[in-house]
Amino acid sequence: MTSIARSVGSALAAPVRYATRRWTRSMSLRVVVSTLVMGIGTVALLGAYVTTQIRDGLVDNRVDRVLAESARDAATAQERAETSTAANPQDLQQFVYELQTELRALGGESRGLVMLRSPDNTSSVPLTIGESTTGLRQAVSPDMRDAVADGVAQPWQFVTLPGTEDPGVVVGSQFDIPVAGPYELYFVYSLADEQSTLALIQQVLALGAGVLVALVVAMTWFVTSQAVRPVRQAARVASRLAEGRLSERMTVRGHDEMATLAQTFNEMAESLQRQITRMEHLSRLQRRFVSDVSHELRTPLTTVRMASDVLHDAREGFPPHVSRSAELLSAQLDRFEALLSDLLEISRIDAGAAPLEFEEVDLADVVRDEVEAMLPIAADMGVEIRLHVSAGGHTASIDRPRVGRIVRNLLSNAIEHCQEGAVDVAVGADRRGVAVVVRDYGLGLTTHQVERVFDRFWRADAARARTMGGTGLGLSIAREDAVLHDGRLEAWGQPGKGASFRLLLPRTSEGLGSNAPLPLVMREKDFEVAGPRVEFSPTLVSPSAEGGYL
Repeated sequence: MTSIARSVGSALAAPVRYATRRWTRSMSLRVVVSTLVMGIGTVALLGAYVTTQIRDGLVDNRVDRVLAESARDAATAQERAETSTAANPQDLQQFVYELQTELRALGGESRGLVMLRSPDNTSSVPLTIGESTTGLRQAVSPDMRDAVADGVAQPWQFVTLPGTEDPGVVVGSQFDIPVAGPYELYFVYSLADEQSTLALIQQVLALGAGVLVALVVAMTWFVTSQAVRPVRQAARVASRLAEGRLSERMTVRGHDEMATLAQTFNEMAESLQRQITRMEHLSRLQRRFVSDVSHELRTPLTTVRMASDVLHDAREGFPPHVSRSAELLSAQLDRFEALLSDLLEISRIDAGAAPLEFEEVDLADVVRDEVEAMLPIAADMGVEIRLHVSAGGHTASIDRPRVGRIVRNLLSNAIEHCQEGAVDVAVGADRRGVAVVVRDYGLGLTTHQVERVFDRFWRADAARARTMGGTGLGLSIAREDAVLHDGRLEAWGQPGKGASFRLLLPRTSEGLGSNAPLPLVMREKDFEVAGPRVEFSPTLVSPSAEGGYL
């Protein structure tokens, strides 16, 4: 039952999603629909107003004529009754027949007549012919009879004619028949002609409204197309420019505002092309310079390294200050070699020539190996590394040396900055991706530093002495390695609360999903939830104090 309801919901939601996409992506559609809605609303209001005015005019004119005619005929009936010489029931009955015939003839086919004996008539003369025989008796309501009985001058009322759906008007009056007493006289008028006239007018108005709305929509579509077409062309050309097709230009027609827009757009594109070409040329020169310098420095560096190794091996026989100089020379040559290696790697990445050899590897094994390699260094600095691995597999297709370099770089930075605290490392995975979070509780990073932490040659504190070296290129190369895997490397930090780095790598061709296996910001207790702690050999675990708490 649940699956059926879900299927029905999906089927109903699909048209809504399609309409929403069309609405948000088409300016022409929004303009035309908005104009259509406003046009229909305006025409509907105008049509309702015009129809109401015409209806009221027709009805008011008809009612005025009806009241005048009924007043005239009622006066005629009273005059006939007062001048009649009928005195016995038979003559009175004949008089009533003749009076009804005369009144019907005066009113024509559009009017009916109803005569009723007044409730207060005490005459003993039975004029049964006075009761209506025309079928219109039901049109006379009790309220109308009460108004006539109360002496209201010419009361009238809208009614629906019995046996039909036609509207009508009933006008009442009272007249006295000598000897027979008071009677009620009701004139019933049909408004069918007025209703037909109003229906015809409404049809004409509806047809005119439809034609008007269609013309407005057509004109709006035409005008919108004229205005949107250059914008669409500009969007297509801009998209092609973004794809690298820098020679694309808009077509300039005429001398109007759109032509000015096209001309300005083309000038902007030409300026961008010149600047991009110049920047590409400069970038190529810079990459070539870095690569050439790195390669050229390797030969003299090798010679200097050989001499330094000789001096370093014989430093025990040198005076103390010479021995110390040999040690410093060896250490700085190590940093120089690391810098040259990083520069060569950066030049390969910029040139798009970074070699990748993918293989199915469990990321947890890579992280475990890197943590074990960093344990001696962490022990020397009084830092404890705590690794937590979630249950299940963490296999992904990766270049193991590059991913290992990313993890190694994150660990070295965390150990350097944690201030003899603890470093927590977590490994997690879901269907679409794997994640590694490295968290320290030391100096932390400001928002500005987080934004620049992956910039080349940038350091959070350039004046601070580093115990583990560093070239300022490690995190830049790490992020580039992550991008080469279609992954992401993200950072977070707060001053005094430490920093956290998260590496996300895809497991399938679908890429990374919107939900990451592990959050970027994790507290100490979150690592316990992320997975059981991995224990290392006692000879590798450093005796250190517990880390700080976020």
